[in-house]
Amino acid sequence: MSAEFDSLLEKIEIEIKKSLPSCANENWKQASFGEQNRLVSNENLSQLIEPCSDLISRGGKRWRPLLLVLTAMASLENKSLSEAEKQSIIDAAYSLTTVVEFVHNASLIHDDIEDSSDTRRGKPAIHLIWGNDVAINTGTWLYFQAAQNIQSLNIESETKLKLLEQYIIQTRTLLLGQAMDIKWHNDKQYIPTPEEYMQMVKNKTGTLSSLAVTLGLILTKTEESRIHLMSQIASEIGAGFQIIDDVINLTTGNPGKKRGDDIVEGKKSLPVLYFAQSEKGKLGELENYFIAANKEGIESDSIEKAISLIEKSGAIEKAKNTGISLIEDSCKKIKNEFGTENKYAQMITDLFLKMIPQNL
Repeated sequence: MSAEFDSLLEKIEIEIKKSLPSCANENWKQASFGEQNRLVSNENLSQLIEPCSDLISRGGKRWRPLLLVLTAMASLENKSLSEAEKQSIIDAAYSLTTVVEFVHNASLIHDDIEDSSDTRRGKPAIHLIWGNDVAINTGTWLYFQAAQNIQSLNIESETKLKLLEQYIIQTRTLLLGQAMDIKWHNDKQYIPTPEEYMQMVKNKTGTLSSLAVTLGLILTKTEESRIHLMSQIASEIGAGFQIIDDVINLTTGNPGKKRGDDIVEGKKSLPVLYFAQSEKGKLGELENYFIAANKEGIESDSIEKAISLIEKSGAIEKAKNTGISLIEDSCKKIKNEFGTENKYAQMITDLFLKMIPQNL
């Protein structure tokens, strides 16, 4: 990425460390837990902070926080405000970057428990290091801690209320998407349609993109109809990248995970659903490979057999094209909404187009 992206990311990392300190001071404790808990020992707090810090410090693209800041900046380009007023809004946008990043990481902690995943970002999953009890508790805490920076913003109450409302609605929607995914995972016989999958993934994955854009636009006092439209566009970007992750899982393998672990977990990803739609006569064969992979684990020969079957049907290529189209079309819509000459809208486009792997 360019030096300008690096500068934005540095400021985002500062906000993350400020909101999740390695050594909590009394002000942070009071803001997070109230006056009555300001003297709670750091040793006790470590059961919440350290697992979260472990996962977040492993990296991640941080594109959702970037999207939030760039959306606010793009929106401000069209506002007649003083430089001081604009800077105040941009500072608030940086403070809110932890909202989307914390919710994202909270969902990963819980997702790895639900999927019995053994790795995340190249290291053991948090529940394998800290235990299920600590992981469940700390992931749940992180969902709620995400809202703390909304509460502490020094802005008018009406705007703060709108921010909190959207945080609550979008987080509930994310968990709805996860519920859909879990139901399909547990019901081995049920095969959702590609259309159902799109709804699920817009909820589960696209919601955080939607939240990022929504928070940035609320800060700039954008009209609600436009916020709704931009929120829908952003959810399609998130869905597009989830589909690409589905494809990568069956091709090169996702960074920090193993190729084909979606098959071991029985994931009904878009390539699988496209296969089921077009190759009904071979569905039994694929199901047998999934069953064998689940029993035998990640070293099972059935994984490669399943991938080969899906690939020959053209389902992986079709899913890849679907994901790329969602991202590219959404970027065009964002530029049209903000104006083709808007510098920050162009940066959003550059960010997402560069994130599409070249070796898909």
